[in-house]
Amino acid sequence: MTTSPQATLSSGTVRGTEEVGIVRYLGIPYAQAPFGENRFRAPRPASAWEGVRDATRFGPTPPQVPYAGAIGELLGSVRIEGDDILTANVWAPADASGAPVLLWIHGGALERGTAALPLYDGTVFATAGIVFVSINYRLGSEGFSVLEGAPRNLGLRDAAAALEWVHREISAFGGDPARITAMGESAGGAIVAGLLARDSSRELISRAIIESGPLQAQTARKAGRVTAQLAKRLGVRADRESFAALAPEQLLDARRAQAAGSSPLGGAPGFQFAIDPDSLPRSPHEVLAEIDTPLLIGSNTDEYRLWFPPEVLAGISEFKMQAARILSRIPRRAVAEYRSTFPGEITGEIFGQLVTDMMLRAPLSRVAAARPDATHVYEFAWPSPVRDLRAAHALELGFVFDRLDDAGARRMAGPDAPRHLAAEMNAAWVAFVTTGDPGWPSYGSGRRTRLFDADSTTVAQRRTAAMDLLPG
Repeated sequence: MTTSPQATLSSGTVRGTEEVGIVRYLGIPYAQAPFGENRFRAPRPASAWEGVRDATRFGPTPPQVPYAGAIGELLGSVRIEGDDILTANVWAPADASGAPVLLWIHGGALERGTAALPLYDGTVFATAGIVFVSINYRLGSEGFSVLEGAPRNLGLRDAAAALEWVHREISAFGGDPARITAMGESAGGAIVAGLLARDSSRELISRAIIESGPLQAQTARKAGRVTAQLAKRLGVRADRESFAALAPEQLLDARRAQAAGSSPLGGAPGFQFAIDPDSLPRSPHEVLAEIDTPLLIGSNTDEYRLWFPPEVLAGISEFKMQAARILSRIPRRAVAEYRSTFPGEITGEIFGQLVTDMMLRAPLSRVAAARPDATHVYEFAWPSPVRDLRAAHALELGFVFDRLDDAGARRMAGPDAPRHLAAEMNAAWVAFVTTGDPGWPSYGSGRRTRLFDADSTTVAQRRTAAMDLLPG
């Protein structure tokens, strides 16, 4: 039976739904729509409303271009029209009181994704006694342009505003504002790291979970390369006035043309955080190494195989490998060690492992080594039979959310993925949110890592000899 519960917030009352002891409120604005006079400006508090606001449907999705080609067939997309894109969604036990809170931030390379994807349904976490919140934030040019006359890192500022909203309002849903765990995957993990790097945001976070998230921010010049190239393509100046005069669709079309044929590992520059005195004074990887916020962090064994299908890997030459080595200042010895670690693999496989270790596994390992007793590390290793993805980027999501029957999860994991592994991972994430202990020891001096597979084990971190040779 479905009922219509209500919750009263500082901005007004919302009406949601309740089913089987779980209440759900969708599309609640945490900030004003970032268009019109608010475009390319810092988020502003949501306006109050009179009466009872319907909160039974997801809010509009941020402007974006869905993934194309083979990746688009694996990663789903949802489009909901409208301007009120800065919204939050809440799942909670109907009788929640002082419950732990989990704030979920979706991924998508900082230019795709939405909290409205069915895979991100928070029911499983709410059933475990957690108040689960998911959010949208500005993406792509709207959220991460580096423009003269405009604040930087607008998408990160949105997430910070959402975190403040959760801290302020979550008690209305039975959550404890002193027990907020921030969690994100891929670009969402990067945003969690960015929040932890901000003093004002970090003080609102009790624990954090980062899944396959890049940890490094760039100089404004480097982060602004994508904006500068877009401005040149559009024939305008890279400033707020010029970009605000363009419709979001014009920016999306230019970005689509700019990024044609690129991947997260090469081609046109992608959107990144910019070091900025106001919104992000230091790169997250530096700050994470110095703070003691309990952290659960990890990556997947074969991240790169989402972006590089086997036929592309087969076409990566020794020349490209050496060019990447020189560009990234990777020692020859490191490449030799990777070849030794993966005997018999083609150059493309070595390249994929090396570059994704540079992006993800090496930075997270350095963070864990700097704060070994406050960090739990995992590696997701279960190999999907779909398209020879193996343990590719984003594959773990269906397991963490324990939603292997979801269409999005099945596209990546197939119909016969191990349900016991999904139950195990979801239980570990729930335990970390509620107690800070996911069920295996912290990283420690032994570099202890939970290896999630059909038969999971806790082991000394794998493949470290090669990874430790990579430049920091």
